[in-house]
Amino acid sequence: MARRLLSIWFPRLASDRALRKRPVDGPFALSLRGGNSEHLHCLNHVAEARGLFRGMPLADARAICPDLSTRPADPAAEGVALAMLCRWAGRYAPMVARDGSDGLIADITGVGHLFGGEAALRDDLQGRLSRAGMTAVSAIAPTRGAAFALARHGGGGILPEGDLARGLAPLPVTALRIDHETAERLRRLGLGRIGDLIPLPRAPMARRFGQGLVLRLDQALGHQPEPVGAEPEAPHYGVRLTLPEPIGLQADVMAGLARLLERLCERLVRHGAGARRLRLDLRRVDGAAVQVEIGLARAMRDPVRMAALFARGIEEVDAGFGIDAMRLDAPLVEPMAARQTGMAQRAANATDGEEALADLLSRLGNRIGFDRILRFQPAGSLVPERSFLLVPADCSQPLPIVPEGLLRPITIFPPEPIMARGPRPPARFRWRRMMLTSLRALGPERITPEWWLDDPAWRSGLRDYWRVETGEGLRLWLFHTPQDPGWYVQGEFA
Repeated sequence: MARRLLSIWFPRLASDRALRKRPVDGPFALSLRGGNSEHLHCLNHVAEARGLFRGMPLADARAICPDLSTRPADPAAEGVALAMLCRWAGRYAPMVARDGSDGLIADITGVGHLFGGEAALRDDLQGRLSRAGMTAVSAIAPTRGAAFALARHGGGGILPEGDLARGLAPLPVTALRIDHETAERLRRLGLGRIGDLIPLPRAPMARRFGQGLVLRLDQALGHQPEPVGAEPEAPHYGVRLTLPEPIGLQADVMAGLARLLERLCERLVRHGAGARRLRLDLRRVDGAAVQVEIGLARAMRDPVRMAALFARGIEEVDAGFGIDAMRLDAPLVEPMAARQTGMAQRAANATDGEEALADLLSRLGNRIGFDRILRFQPAGSLVPERSFLLVPADCSQPLPIVPEGLLRPITIFPPEPIMARGPRPPARFRWRRMMLTSLRALGPERITPEWWLDDPAWRSGLRDYWRVETGEGLRLWLFHTPQDPGWYVQGEFA
């Protein structure tokens, strides 16, 4: 059976996706910032008719077309839209793959007769995309390169078997998916069409223009194979349960949840993943839906511990006249290595503390929000005020704040001046309306300000820090500024 490939090109994928959500009458374009300026990323047909084009500076476009409507481009959303179109195109072929950032390639070998022929298949595809508001150009050819060239540079159509050379001959050499420099060199030599390259000997062409040109030409003509490799679909972490009779008691919902969690965790184990967020959808008999969502401080796949976090949310659910279906999804997962079982009890106890902390963070995060639970992390600075960072506890691992060999107070506050003279700590000084007596002082630890930062608090120059124990029981962190003599208290030890 002769091989047949379908190429689908979406020349306005980004703008069509944006206009489906918020239609605009008149010229419209998406802008993307590159360097220090913004340029046009994708346009609708009205903007193109006004003389605008992709890559054009936004300022020039507004000068030519003052009524141009613009929005910022979202490349990530465009990738999601293309992935959805890739799944949708599965209705026409068993194997569909992305072809660049704005196209698809599908192997429709032996499929055409199911739609009444290749022409009927292509008409059905074009009609459905047009009704959905998507601009698309499709082409069918025996090779991937020929289908690509015909869709993007030939206006689409169907190229029959055995007619490759004649069908590709009038197309420009840029349709062979070669780089711009090679295409420009060919154009300067008068070789602007694919038909100009077909009769040329391959060896001299490869020596002069590189093996890439010869490979692309032979792939388009079918002399070199070019497979269609569809990307494997990401695993879906979701399970559902349909109940024979409606339930409404919290114990019954928890029992159904336990069954769903066991199935979901088995799937997570097979794929070496752990859930970071879980969503439980409960469908009531009256058609309404109730949702309970929890977050996890670390990747997890223990059904018992997960069920305990759902208990509070399920307790607040209004079951109405009963719940007849349940669905559990894990919208956010992370890789999670398998744990060794049967190790020594000491190793087990070491992980018990980490899991207990993770459970505590999960419970608190689901009550007050994970963004409100922070932990200190070390920063690359010896300056006390800049030696730590506050980061979300659920997205970081605990690390020692102070480098080995350094001792820092448990509380650091803005420097508070005290009356003292000399380079050594005073024997007696007044601080916060208390008269204190120094019993022992350890130091100094000299810290130099970072010269590349202009910090007003450090304009007095370097500091000599001392740990001072007082007779009144306080353990303070004092520093002296020898370049601008003065004494200050900045911290208090436990």
